[in-house]
Amino acid sequence: MKKYRFIINTAAILAAAVMLASCGGNKEGNIKESEAKGSIVSSEIKEENTSAVTEKTEIPEALGGPVAFYGELKTDGNRIIGSKSGDPVRVNGMSFFWSNWSQKYYTAGYVDLMAEDFGCEILRFPYGIDDNGVPYDESDIERLDTVIEAAINKGLYVIIDWHSHGAHKNPGKAAEFFGRMAEKYGSYDNIIFEIYNEPKDVQWKDIRAYAETIIPVIREYSDNLIVVGTPNWSQEVTAAAKTPVEGENIAYALHFYAGTHKEWLRDYGDKALKAGVPLFVTEWGSVSSDGNGDIDRASTEEWLRWLDDNGLSGCVWAVNDKDESSSIFIMNDIISDTGEFIKGIIRERTDKAPWRE
Repeated sequence: MKKYRFIINTAAILAAAVMLASCGGNKEGNIKESEAKGSIVSSEIKEENTSAVTEKTEIPEALGGPVAFYGELKTDGNRIIGSKSGDPVRVNGMSFFWSNWSQKYYTAGYVDLMAEDFGCEILRFPYGIDDNGVPYDESDIERLDTVIEAAINKGLYVIIDWHSHGAHKNPGKAAEFFGRMAEKYGSYDNIIFEIYNEPKDVQWKDIRAYAETIIPVIREYSDNLIVVGTPNWSQEVTAAAKTPVEGENIAYALHFYAGTHKEWLRDYGDKALKAGVPLFVTEWGSVSSDGNGDIDRASTEEWLRWLDDNGLSGCVWAVNDKDESSSIFIMNDIISDTGEFIKGIIRERTDKAPWRE
């Protein structure tokens, strides 16, 4: 097993964070809790790790799944490859909803459902943060632990998402959170850190400064992939491409909703890729950007062709039953029309993935 050593003064980083903040038909889901049997998440994960040296945790190939096959995701130019396969990797899956407004879904049972019924290779767990960078409900961290560990035990990739539109206003809190998560889970090849969901009314220079505060905290424990949000709801990837964050294994978020975003946003993506930066579509939808409207099937197909052509990974919004078109459930865990549509898209790709052969 490989060891990663990072000599970092965490106290200095947190102090810098404070300074930065001061500046400007019907199918019912079969929901059941996972059994502990076969768990690869060590019980020691719940104990404090006093060492800043993190050993990689081996994912047994017998577990199966995408992580055992591809390994840790790594950037290579404008592509993301698997550390084991050495080939470009594209994984498909679902994003859960804001943790504070959808707590009932943050269980091992729903992780199982997404893996087994929807065929997900990756799950995104958004920790709900307000526009001032403050968590809505810090008790959600326990629920995050539950679903992260369940997904690891299913052999899936996991995005730990600081789900805020104003994260740069409180970098100290984000640094505290990602320090905990990196120390606890950073040794697992499954883990991806998304440090800023969708910056709103924030210039790239401020997002970049925020990222330069948070990334070293993660790197104290983990070399895993980090995804940085981009201006204007993670759409202006061209801004990040002009002056990317320095460091290794960093990608940039591109978000789209097929009912709202058309060829112009794909053009942004093309320019960023041409400039040499890797992209990760950590959130997308088949409806309008407000979460409502009809499924735009034609636009979704255009986006899917673009994702396929460029080998980009993505997570669909959202595992929830809120009364809006983007939800994949309606009451009593009946799969919505959107849910059936998205399930078909994911399964079409993941059922023939290389790791299933």
